[in-house]
Amino acid sequence: MALSLPVSAARLAPLLLCSLLAACAAAGPDYQPPVTQAPAAWQAVPLHGTVPAGDIDLSRWWTQLADPQLSQLVDDALAANPDLRRAAAALRAARSARELAAANRFPTLSASAGASRSTALGVSRSLYQAGFDAAWEPDVFGGTRRALEAAEADLAASAADLQATRVSLVAEVALNYVELRAYQARLAIARDNLASQTETAQITDWRSQAGLASSLEVEQARSNRDSTRAAIPALDTGRAGAEHRLAILTGRTPGSLHAVLAVDEGTRGSALPSLPPGIALSIPAEVLRQRPDVQAAERRLAAETARIGQAEAARYPAFSLSGNLGLEALGLSVLGGGGQIARSLAAGVSGPLFDAGRARARVQVQEAVRDQSQAAYEATVLTALEEVQNALVALASGREREQALSSAAEAARNAALLARHRYTSGLIDFQTVLTTERSLLSVEDSLASAGAERVTALIQLYKALGGGWSPRDTAMNARVFPPVA
Repeated sequence: MALSLPVSAARLAPLLLCSLLAACAAAGPDYQPPVTQAPAAWQAVPLHGTVPAGDIDLSRWWTQLADPQLSQLVDDALAANPDLRRAAAALRAARSARELAAANRFPTLSASAGASRSTALGVSRSLYQAGFDAAWEPDVFGGTRRALEAAEADLAASAADLQATRVSLVAEVALNYVELRAYQARLAIARDNLASQTETAQITDWRSQAGLASSLEVEQARSNRDSTRAAIPALDTGRAGAEHRLAILTGRTPGSLHAVLAVDEGTRGSALPSLPPGIALSIPAEVLRQRPDVQAAERRLAAETARIGQAEAARYPAFSLSGNLGLEALGLSVLGGGGQIARSLAAGVSGPLFDAGRARARVQVQEAVRDQSQAAYEATVLTALEEVQNALVALASGREREQALSSAAEAARNAALLARHRYTSGLIDFQTVLTTERSLLSVEDSLASAGAERVTALIQLYKALGGGWSPRDTAMNARVFPPVA
């Protein structure tokens, strides 16, 4: 349905529509940030070395591990990782979408000009034309305002997504670096044990030739040695996988970091990053405020809430204003003075009379989408709390496990050394030697893994705390995030 008004009545249309615009509130529900219930404190907090999060710069937590090569890899990843560039491009798209939504609130104005020449009965005639057109759809029921509100929330969510990608990227680089160093250490342990077991096999073979050992002992020694040799290729495959993932994370081709990250096979691998003396720990409520994935989920909830109003506004009439000013003249010099002037102003209104419930169904669909976003936000909050708690438990128990394994490894080395000497002297049987050698390899391998697991737990803790970015680095507009109780 459209309505055209005469010029005299149309002059009143802008005032009438502006009055309606001022009097009408935006359709749909106003967004209310969810209040999140957070626990008062964490469980199983490490008793030693915990400091307030403000005492350590969580935006560059990896520097606390005192490993220059790790810091360089993180810097390389932040500069060249494809996923980070994709998230930055998504942020630019969201910013442009917000600008488009803001522009829809204002009128459009266009200009045109033309010239024509005709000849009739031997007389040539030139005609010059110029015109201006304007159109505006007043946002009477707030649909455009809700669209802008949703676009602003989407922009903030995209900015938070960029920072969440940064947090995950930094953690993945650190985790794979620790995994690589752990594999290198385990490879060195396996090679050391292989050399020792090879020496034991040679001693057993010599004793057999001298009639002091049986063929059974010789075969047992060879089996023990070859079992250790068979474990080395699997460890090397794991090392290569971690190395290749680091290359991909830093924007390089697989294998390009081999020379940089390689260690001398004659040593016990490269040392793991060292744990800092103090561990930063935020309170639960602060974690939910600083984690970018929680912020992104909350902003998406705000965007979907605003879109309910956008869908609701589509059920009501739409108003429009349009105007035209045209000039015609036979001469270009008199176009703005003595030419003919044509002008028009029109107002229109259109709205659905019968749509079989389509508009209402769209509102219901959007309400369901909003409810999905609400559930996703709550799940994100619970996951954030769980990740912190799991990392704290792993960090608390990892120290005890590493200390116990360190003592066990020292005892296993002494036992293996004593067993070989006593076997060579004929004081014990060969089965004792096999047992001590196998125990030594197992305990040393577990000790190397336990050391890596402690560093891994710290990395996961800092990731769970939202470390790896700073509000100063984000492009989000300043705003208040949901209150946390």
